[in-house]
Amino acid sequence: MQAKTAQPERILLGIDPGTNVMGYGILRVRGNKAELVVMGVIDMRKEKDVYLRLGKIFDRVTGIIDEYLPDELAIEAPFFGKNVQSMLKLGRAQGVAIAAAIHHDVPINEYAPLKIKMAITGNGSASKEQVAGMLQKLLHLRDDQMPHFMDATDAVAAAYCHFLQMSKPTTDAKHYNSWKDFARKNIERIR
Repeated sequence: MQAKTAQPERILLGIDPGTNVMGYGILRVRGNKAELVVMGVIDMRKEKDVYLRLGKIFDRVTGIIDEYLPDELAIEAPFFGKNVQSMLKLGRAQGVAIAAAIHHDVPINEYAPLKIKMAITGNGSASKEQVAGMLQKLLHLRDDQMPHFMDATDAVAAAYCHFLQMSKPTTDAKHYNSWKDFARKNIERIR
């Protein structure tokens, strides 16, 4: 009888970039199971200087990387909205977080918000609350483990999306007509 080789543990860091509040989440992946290690936010609302905010992002992301030693970063791509100034600020925040990962030789994976929502809920126009609710089921989280800021669950969603991409490198051609249809076709993901 051949001994079963244990699959190596992987640590995934998810980031939801923001200039006021940036979400982060750490997942531990063993085989085909992901579990939440920690999620939280970097709150920069008290810092008025935009450049000091960027410095704080770099310092905090560096601290998270030093503490949890992630194997990969999954980061949400900036949403292309109508406000160019907001887009520029968000891009700067994302760039600083990416620079912290590059500084630590952490490979980077970027996902569009639509892709993340589709991966988690099966619905590209899902609300933040729907994404958080599905993550709560997928990761078996209690109500008291859910954060106040949805930026944290958005970051975990980016990491979980990457976990799904790692385990299924080819795209799945499933289509969903509703939440009920998604749940029926993905029962193993919500148990």
